[in-house]
Amino acid sequence: MLDTIIVVAVLAVLGAYVSWRAGRLDRLHARLDAARAALDTALVRRSSVALELASSGLLDPATSLLLAGAAHDARSAEEGRELAESDLTRALRAAFGQPGFVASVSHAGGAEELLAEMEGAAHQVFLARKFYNDAVAATRAARRRPLARLAHLAGSAPLPEFFEIDDSLAGADPAAQSADMPHLTGTG
Repeated sequence: MLDTIIVVAVLAVLGAYVSWRAGRLDRLHARLDAARAALDTALVRRSSVALELASSGLLDPATSLLLAGAAHDARSAEEGRELAESDLTRALRAAFGQPGFVASVSHAGGAEELLAEMEGAAHQVFLARKFYNDAVAATRAARRRPLARLAHLAGSAPLPEFFEIDDSLAGADPAAQSADMPHLTGTG
């Protein structure tokens, strides 16, 4: 009789733990989906602002063409999106890294607002990618737990992948590289 009670109690505790672990995994997957949606939104916003900057007349024709092409490629990429987004980051860095860039465009009306919007969009990508990759790491760690693997708690959900792009806003300036969130315009 006592053995039966012990077995039932152990099974009840084990069942509660499995239920908790399954709920945790479900919440992590929901967090992952929300973080991916936020990242996608930030990437689209960044490419939209880059296209607006390219067509604003503030940039020289070559820089405008480079930026517009990279923004269009990033926006339309399905396969190889990480590469296209990295190319857009490098194009932004090249445009903003030109000597005297901010001074050369600051005379135009609306330039400060557009540059601030571009900077904000770039920072949003930086943050959204960090949050998404943190959610991926937490979800992958939870899925690696022995109970999660043994009980197949993840079901048929695919293993989440990290989103790795070059989102470093600063150029070769070592002082800017040490900042947590370096600024495109250097005015940060």
